[in-house]
Amino acid sequence: MDEHLNNAPCGFLTLSENGRILVMNQTLLNLLDYRLDQLNGEHINSILTVPAQLFFQLYFVPLVKLEKKIEEMHISFLSNTGKEIPVIINALPRNRNGQNQIDCVLFPMHKRSEYENELLLAKKEAEAALLAKEKANAELEAALKDLKSKQEELLELNKQNQAYKINTTKELELARKIQETSLTEPIVNDQIKIESFYEASNELSGDIYGFYQLDQHRYGIILLDVMGHGISSALITMSLHSLFQRLISKGVKTEAVMKELDNHLHRLFQNNKEAWHYCTAINLLIDTKEKKIDYINAGHPPALWQDSNGELHELYSKMPPLGTFEGLVFKTNTLPYTDGGRLLLYTDGVTDPLGPDQLNNLLRDNQSMSISNLKEKMKQLLSNEIKMYTKSDDQCFILVDLT
Repeated sequence: MDEHLNNAPCGFLTLSENGRILVMNQTLLNLLDYRLDQLNGEHINSILTVPAQLFFQLYFVPLVKLEKKIEEMHISFLSNTGKEIPVIINALPRNRNGQNQIDCVLFPMHKRSEYENELLLAKKEAEAALLAKEKANAELEAALKDLKSKQEELLELNKQNQAYKINTTKELELARKIQETSLTEPIVNDQIKIESFYEASNELSGDIYGFYQLDQHRYGIILLDVMGHGISSALITMSLHSLFQRLISKGVKTEAVMKELDNHLHRLFQNNKEAWHYCTAINLLIDTKEKKIDYINAGHPPALWQDSNGELHELYSKMPPLGTFEGLVFKTNTLPYTDGGRLLLYTDGVTDPLGPDQLNNLLRDNQSMSISNLKEKMKQLLSNEIKMYTKSDDQCFILVDLT
């Protein structure tokens, strides 16, 4: 590596396409308290905090591929001594000798605090000099001049932070679009009709769902609600989504799907209890040939089944939420049905404004209404209720007609 680059006043890092460390300058090695031989060839996850590992996989890598660059992204590294080091990272993908690599430049974020501390110290010194009259006018003028210089530096940092906030807003909007593209499209055929509604309380959501046609007669449906909402919950939903999409699409049994999701959450936070999240979930396998619904409800609001006679039945929870207790044994419940029934799955962002009684009445009073019209009616009810309250949770529901 060129000596100037090796000792530049910023960190420099080159990664392979799969995240392995290929090059790191001495400045970054000193910052992280490592030797090059300790990190060369290691995956970048070895020097990232747990949240940063998630952020790297779910946003850094997709953004590099999509935007062909990363500008002023905030991420946290972990030094050899266990110290968290927040940095601003810029990155560009490059092709060297037929190999895809990612060059990264890193700037530590602790400088602003240092400038603020220096500014406060300079101010105290100036005030002490004025009150005590122990310093000469020349020293006082020098202190005031230094204070002005620090203020200008702080103003410049504030401008940079404002630009960072703007860029972060753009990144959140892009992340929201990525999250929404993962949602499945309605299914309509002569056996089944499935419609859904999804709206985040913030830019990103902690709710996620999927429904899939497995073969001519079987359909898998899942709805999850991760604790909280916003960036942290959205990161977890995306990691869960990739897992349940693969499992359900392969026709894995409901109890095996829930067990894998539960294990995934325990693995995710086994080394960081402060970042621990749990999620409620309901998973169904509908067989239109056998006329049965296999389901597991893990701490989720009970789904509502309306049979062809209009009678309502709850698919209530028999298990705690995913990620709460290790070693859970999931057991599938089976609901036989006849044609002409309707199913409603929802998150607590729907029941909080409407209430379970209103949902029950909605199904009873509109049994003959198509699910497309019923979906629009539910959306209107939610909109009317939310005008009276402050919206504080993500909203999601799924309607299923078995014809």
